[in-house]
Amino acid sequence: MSTPPPLASGPEGPDVLRPLVDSVLDALRQGGRARGGPLPAGGPEAVAAAVTGAVGDVLPDKGDPDALRTLVRALAEGSADPADPLCAAHLHCPPLAVATAADLAASVLNPSLDSWDQAPAASALEALVTRELAHEIGLADSLVTTGGTESNQLALLLAREAFGGSVRLVCGANAHHSLPRAAWLLGLPDPVVVPAPNGTLDPAALDEVLTRFPRPLLVAATAGTTDAGLIDPLPEIAGLCAAHGARLHIDAAYGGGLVFSDRHREKLAGLEAAHTVTLDLHKLGWLPVAAGLLAVSRPRDLAVLHQRADYLNAEDDTEAGLPDLLGRSLRTTRRPDVLKIAVTLRTLGRSGLGALVDQVCARAREFAALVQDHPGFELYDRPVISTVLFRPAGATDDAVAGVRRTLLHEGRAVLGRARLDGSLWLKATLLNPHTRPHELADLLKLVEGTTPR
Repeated sequence: MSTPPPLASGPEGPDVLRPLVDSVLDALRQGGRARGGPLPAGGPEAVAAAVTGAVGDVLPDKGDPDALRTLVRALAEGSADPADPLCAAHLHCPPLAVATAADLAASVLNPSLDSWDQAPAASALEALVTRELAHEIGLADSLVTTGGTESNQLALLLAREAFGGSVRLVCGANAHHSLPRAAWLLGLPDPVVVPAPNGTLDPAALDEVLTRFPRPLLVAATAGTTDAGLIDPLPEIAGLCAAHGARLHIDAAYGGGLVFSDRHREKLAGLEAAHTVTLDLHKLGWLPVAAGLLAVSRPRDLAVLHQRADYLNAEDDTEAGLPDLLGRSLRTTRRPDVLKIAVTLRTLGRSGLGALVDQVCARAREFAALVQDHPGFELYDRPVISTVLFRPAGATDDAVAGVRRTLLHEGRAVLGRARLDGSLWLKATLLNPHTRPHELADLLKLVEGTTPR
C-alpha cells in the first residue's frame, strides 16, 4: 500500500510545510515578475488560455508533484495585484504580511467554529475579539462573517425576527446591492428606496417615507458607498429612526475602518445609535479575505440564531460548561478568521491601524488635488474616505469606459467605474498605504495618454 501524502498539522507538519511554503513563495515571485504590472495583459481570453495551458488535465490519472509550483505561478501571473499602486479599482486591499502569515496558521490548524471540541482556543479568541471590536464602535457584541453581504443579510434577518417575522427595508438609492437582495432572499416586501441626491441618503425624503409607511421598518444607512466612498448623514438618520420607532442598520463595510483613526473617526458620528453595523476588515483593515463582522447593540437579538444539534451542542454538554457556538453564525463549518483579525489588532494596535487609515486618506486627497489642478481632467468631488472619482474633461461616457477597458486589456492599470449625476466616472480606490505621490502622478499620466483625442 502506498504511503499517504503528508499532513499540514501534527508534529511533523511544520517540517513538511517549510519546503512547500518556499516553493509557493518562489512561484509567487516568478509569477509576479512574469506579469510585470498590476494586471495580466491580453484580456479575459489570453488569461483563460494561459490558465488552461498551465493546468492541463485537471484530474490526471497520475498526479503531478510539481502542480503546486506550476499552478501558484500561473495564478500569480494572471492575478490583479492589489499591492501595485496602479491597481486601484475596488475595495480590494493589499493584505498585511503578518495577517497573511496568521491565515496560514489558521489553515494548518484547521479549527471549525461550529463546536468547542473542534476549536477550543479559537472559540475563546473569537469571543474576546468580537466583543472588543463591537465596543470600539459603541455596540455590545459582534459576529464574524464572510463580509458585507453576509452581514447585511444577517442584519435584515435579526430585524425581521425582532419584529415578529416581518419588516420592510427602507434604504437609499445609494445602498449596496446586497441589501435589496437580502430582502428578496428573506421573503420580505420590496424595499422602499429613498432618493440619494449627490450620492447620500436625503433625510427629508426619509422623514416623509417614515411618516407615510406603516411600521415595522428597518432603515439601512451607508457609511462608505462603493461608488464614491460617501457617508450618509448618520446623526440625522439616527434621530429620524428614533422619532419614528424604526430600527437602524448602518452598512459601514467600507467606512467602518475610520473608527481606528483619531483624525477621521468623527465622520462616523451616529454609528453608536444603530441596532446593527456591518464592518469589513478586508477593506480598511488590510486583512486577507474574508474578515467581516456584524456588530449588534442588543445581544439578546442573537438568540434567534440558536439551533440544537446533538452532535455539536448537546444540551447536557452546554449545561456542563461547553460553549455553544451554533448561535454565533448562519454557517455551520467556518474557519477561524478571527485569528488574523486578532493578530493584526495586537501587532499594530489602534495607533498603527489609524496611521494606515490616515495614509490612504491622505493619498486620496493628494490624487484629487492632482486631478483638480490638471486642465485635462474633471474631479467629481473631494474624497470623503479614499475613493476619488474623475474623468477626462469633455470625454463622452463611451470614451471613459473605453479608457478603462484599454488599460485593463493592456495590463497597465486597474481603475473602477461609477455612475453618478448622470455621468460615468473613473474610480480610483486608494487602499495601499505604500503608494507614493509620484505613483499617483504616473497613474494620471497613464490615463491621459490613453484618452482619445
